[in-house]
Amino acid sequence: MAADRNLLPPVFAQWFQTRGWTPHPHQLAMLAAARAGRSALLIAPTGGGKTLAGFLPSLIELAAVQPSGLHTLYISPLKALAIDVHRNVEIPIADMALPIRAETRTGDTPSAKRARQRRKPPQILMTTPESLALFLSYPEAPQIFGNLACIVIDELHALANTKRGDLFALGLARLGGLAPAARRVGLSATIADPDGLARWLGSGMDRPVMTIKGPSGAAPDISIMTPAARIPWSGHMALHAMPEVYAAIRAARTTIVFVNTRAQTELVFQALWRLNNDNLPIALHHGSLAPEQRRKVEAAMAAGKLRAVVATSSLDLGVDWGEVDLVIQVGAPKGATRLLQRIGRSNHRFDEPSRAILVPANRFEMLECRAAIEAIRADELDGDPPRTGGLDVLAQHILGLSCSRPFHADDLYTEVTSAAPYAGLSRGDFDETLAFVATGGYALRAYDRYRRMRQDEDGRWRVANGLAARQYRLNVGTIVEAPMLDVRLRNNRRLGQIEEYFIQFLELGDTFMFAGHVLRYEAMRETSVIVSRSSGETPNVPAYAGGRLPLTTQLSRRVRGLLEDQAGWREFSADVQEWLRLQRLRSLLPRREGLLIESFPRGRKHFLVAYCFEGRNAHQTLGMLLTRRMERMGLKPLGFVATDYVIAVWSLRPAVRFDTLFDQDMLGDDLEAWMAESSMLKRTFRNVAVIAGLIERRHPGEEKTGRQVVFSSDLIYDVLRKHEPGHVLLRATRADAASGLTDVRRLADMLARVKGRITHRALRRVSPLAVPVLLEVGKESVYGAAIDSLLDEAAQELIAEATAEEADDGVAELPLGPPVGGDR
Repeated sequence: MAADRNLLPPVFAQWFQTRGWTPHPHQLAMLAAARAGRSALLIAPTGGGKTLAGFLPSLIELAAVQPSGLHTLYISPLKALAIDVHRNVEIPIADMALPIRAETRTGDTPSAKRARQRRKPPQILMTTPESLALFLSYPEAPQIFGNLACIVIDELHALANTKRGDLFALGLARLGGLAPAARRVGLSATIADPDGLARWLGSGMDRPVMTIKGPSGAAPDISIMTPAARIPWSGHMALHAMPEVYAAIRAARTTIVFVNTRAQTELVFQALWRLNNDNLPIALHHGSLAPEQRRKVEAAMAAGKLRAVVATSSLDLGVDWGEVDLVIQVGAPKGATRLLQRIGRSNHRFDEPSRAILVPANRFEMLECRAAIEAIRADELDGDPPRTGGLDVLAQHILGLSCSRPFHADDLYTEVTSAAPYAGLSRGDFDETLAFVATGGYALRAYDRYRRMRQDEDGRWRVANGLAARQYRLNVGTIVEAPMLDVRLRNNRRLGQIEEYFIQFLELGDTFMFAGHVLRYEAMRETSVIVSRSSGETPNVPAYAGGRLPLTTQLSRRVRGLLEDQAGWREFSADVQEWLRLQRLRSLLPRREGLLIESFPRGRKHFLVAYCFEGRNAHQTLGMLLTRRMERMGLKPLGFVATDYVIAVWSLRPAVRFDTLFDQDMLGDDLEAWMAESSMLKRTFRNVAVIAGLIERRHPGEEKTGRQVVFSSDLIYDVLRKHEPGHVLLRATRADAASGLTDVRRLADMLARVKGRITHRALRRVSPLAVPVLLEVGKESVYGAAIDSLLDEAAQELIAEATAEEADDGVAELPLGPPVGGDR
């Protein structure tokens, strides 16, 4: 579709000219698509004006017609992004004095404003998938969305393949019924499968979605930091590199320091603050901080008042801070797409390169960082295959729609299967899910509390009562975090929230790090942790659940390739090159397609180390299955430890018959038996039950504690397993466990890949490449000051053993240098 500048009305053309801008061809192409009534997926680099391209047709339409009611709905995966986009859209509205009202609606929006938005919605509304689900549950939803003309979905790739994406896809299908003429606009800079995402966006529509691509931006400038200190063998915090990180912040205008876990934000922030002799304004941002603190940091960044902010994925997507000229990624990125997304936060000018520095926390992460850079240069993005929609999410959606108005099951089935994740949903699964929402299922139907829907005389389904509707609205959403407690100072000022189970490990008077401060635990009052500020003590660090993302399949393949391609080792630091040369001397190097297994004695135990490179989740499952199999073989396994790269199992007898140990048949009866016996399914069921509304975390004026949720879910899980093993939620639980926590598909692919290609190397002692995984053995489960270390003596002994040279009269050690910081 040809781009035509005449599509711009004079006032808009003048606005571009006043700003010194020329409309990009892809912005004009989006205008042409809108004029033709076509939905579109825009793929354009950061700084290429994606947001303006998405909103420009709506602004022009609203300026010309000025209709009342909601015209454009904007969906963001992040509250911070919705707020940032609102701020940016207000600029052209104010500059051109357009009679347009644009507002945000998130969980942080005051209740009075939310009520007004229901009565008199703005013309443009920026919101999240959860708030959309809430809107669709109101009786006035048909009136709110009846005149909707456009739906803009930002960072679409971040939603599509998640449970939040399932919920949004179902909401999109409902909007398709309420406003069938509404255009859909997807925006993204990083997409691994554009055609697949366009099909997802256009599912259920009469015409396919157009794909419009902006010009390629300047290639990013990415480097790997080489600190003065030696790179640790193990660890995840990269505290050894903080002096160089601070120096990079000093040299830049504004920096975002990305880390992978919330605990890491606290540690890195404290480390930088201790080095901050220049009193640079450095802030902290993660999802557990109080909303007002997050908003304060975001506003300060937007105003250019900060030199750096340490953040997690809470700032991954799309937030446009023009002053940011450097991104520092502390720790391995875990995926090329994820890294590219973060790099895009630097330098929002698509014709100039974004600048990023990667800071590996250990030696394996050095390989991963190099692999990620190569993947980006090769334009090889990673992504998961399309997921099947969760039945627990479907159950939540069904209840939400019944709160709005009655429906016929046949009509809703047709609507639901127009959503991409549910296109293959069988009528049987749909009916079972609907029956669960209505009665709880066969095993629970005797209890009135699980009867949340009823049929009227016309056969339509409607919400059973007002209480069920209120409970739905209090518990809507698919993000199930670990039970949280408010953290408050003695003056009742709220700092944020922290995991309940972390507090259970503390005693009164203990200190911990939170919101950038060292706090002393003073008391527990209902659901609040009362604290006071402290200093001069070594604090514990909150261990947030779900913080670690597994290494992607595509990146793991590249890491294996780097190990095999010895000519490329020159890109690594000297100590990493030395590490790999020692491995080649002492043992073998893992190959791209096969599987290297090492075995060696240590103390009275026998160790098996397998270099799988398939991610932590798959390795955890493999460890459980291997130890079961080794037990049957009489090898007396004692335990295992898994990282993203390697798995180590130790036993009283040496492992044998490796082809049998790693045979694909472990994914049959062994997997079923382990999943049935393990507590993992119970943990997964808790999340499924909360999403499906079987267990309600929140009640009017109160919230269940973590112990109450665990007790309730475990009790129901046992009842269902005994009396209704085919219950829809048990099936949803098994599906979640297979695709998420256990990563069964990835494990199956690995076992098939290495079949007949297993190389076993029997060693006299630990190899250099095995040292990092053995340093993970016996780490403290309560995260304290030694979060990434063993006792110095044990760590040094292990490293010295791996790097010792053979000699006629004994063992001579190679020089290593002292360990640095808390990592080894």
